[in-house]
Parts: sequence; C-alpha cells; structure tokens
Amino acid sequence: MSASILRNSPHSEPKSVLAGALAVFVHLFFVALLVFGLNWKDHPPEGMIVDIWTELPKPIQEPVKSQPLPKQSVPEPVKPKLEPQPPKLEPPKPVPQKTIVEPPVKKPDIAVKQKPEPVKEPLPDLQEQKKKEQEKVKEQERVKELEKQKELEKKKEFEKKQELEKQKELETQKELEKQKALQRQKEKEQAAQRQREQEAKAQREAEVKRAAQQAAARNQITNEISKYKALILAKIRSRIVMPPDLPGNPVVEFSVTLLPGGDILDVRLSRSSGYAAFDSAVERAIFLSKPLPLPPDPALFNEFRNLNITVHYRE
Repeated sequence: MSASILRNSPHSEPKSVLAGALAVFVHLFFVALLVFGLNWKDHPPEGMIVDIWTELPKPIQEPVKSQPLPKQSVPEPVKPKLEPQPPKLEPPKPVPQKTIVEPPVKKPDIAVKQKPEPVKEPLPDLQEQKKKEQEKVKEQERVKELEKQKELEKKKEFEKKQELEKQKELETQKELEKQKALQRQKEKEQAAQRQREQEAKAQREAEVKRAAQQAAARNQITNEISKYKALILAKIRSRIVMPPDLPGNPVVEFSVTLLPGGDILDVRLSRSSGYAAFDSAVERAIFLSKPLPLPPDPALFNEFRNLNITVHYRE
C-alpha cells in the first residue's frame, strides 16, 4: 500500500483525535498569550499639546542655555511569564506493517514587546516661553476686544450725545421761535396801541381844534350878528322923531321880517311902550331905514330873517 492510502484509511491513525485536540488547545493558549500578554501592560497614549501660532515668534536675542535633561527612569518592560508548555506527546510507535506520517507541530512564536521610545519633552525654558507668548497673544486679543468694546461704547455715547444735542438745539430753536413770535405779537400789539393812542390823540386834537374853530367861528358870527344888529338899530334910531317930554325911559319892541338884501317885508309891534306917539315914531323909522344893513355872508341871513328890534326912549 501507498502512504496516501494508509493516511486515508480509518484505522491508520488511532490517536489523531487526541492530537487534534491538543493542537487546538495549544493554538488557543497561544492566542490568549498574545492578547493578554502584550496588551495588559500597555500604557494609555499621552495627550498631545498643539500650539496655534498667529505670528512667528520673535527671534531670541540671547541664546538659551540648554539644560541637561533630567534622567528619566524608563520602566523596564515586564516580560510576560511563560506558562510551562505541556509535555510533547511522543508519537506512538509505528506498527511495523503501517507507516504513520505525523504532521510537524509548530512551536508558538512568542512576540517580545519592544521597548517604547522615550518621549522627548521640550525644554522647560522653551515651554515656558511658548506659554508666555500664548498668554501674551491672548492678553493682546483680550485688550483688542476691550478696546473695540470701548470704541463701540464711545461711539454709542457720542451718537447719543449728538442726538441729545440735536434735540436740545431743536427745542432751543423752537423756544426762540416761540419767543420771537411772542415778541413780534407784543410789538404788533404795542404798535397798534401806539397807533390807536396817536389816532385818539390826533382825533382829540382835531376835535379840540375844530371846537376852537367852531367857537371862533361862532364868536365871529356872534360878533358879526351883534355888529350888524347894532348898525340896524343905529340906523333906525337915526330915523326916529322922538316925542318930547315922555316920563321915564319907555321901551318898545318890534318884530321885523326882512328879505335878502335888507328890504322890509313886515313890521309888527311885539311890546308897546305905553306911549302911542313913541311906538308910531319907531315904526315909521323902521320903514324909513330900509334897506337895512345885512352881513355879506348869506349863511348869516337866517339870523336876520326874523329880527327883534328893541328901542329905548333914552339910551
């Protein structure tokens, strides 16, 4: 028989089940060793610090003296404890009639954890300088924000002040216009009052003047009337033939109606003196005196239309 025929025969490998179980157990042990032996001692990754630069850092004038880095104690990696491997089972002695080919059993490779490289920390001076620069940048930004806020507040206050000033100016202008209007109204009233007073004064003066003129005119008319009445009486007396030896001073009155021009229209005895001779003598003298003298102003003729003439025996 060939080897393949012997391998496929059910009676060729009486202990293959045990070998297979052992191989599965070894593989599971190896996987568990890889998982728990390599990962349970790992440290969590350290956090990273990222610096965001808005401007390039200013060059350092003086070189920073590098200080020796402190010796860091790097923990030695703990070697995983290897559990004792189960004893290798010797393959059974082959039966002389049969040739048994055992599959080679691979030894599990144990991965050795590499030492982690030490993290290079920045120099403390540079780190502090970076922190200071960051704080300085933040302070500058904060100052800029405060300045912006102050500028906005100043701008708002300035605009508010301007609005208040405009309102005050408008109110002041309105008040001035109101005062000017009141002043103009007052001046108009005062001018009207002065004009009324002047007109009243002028009217009073005109009335006084007119009254004076009228009084003067009346005086003139009265004088003129008195003058011409005296002329008429004198003319009539010059025509009387007085009766002699009348006792006392008898008085006779006549009402004479005149025509324009001095002609006599009618003569009537108003009051007798008690002496017929004296009354007749005066009446004849009136008729003989026509035309009687009259003023040249025709407006005064009404004063002489009905004329009362009184004659005394003795003047």
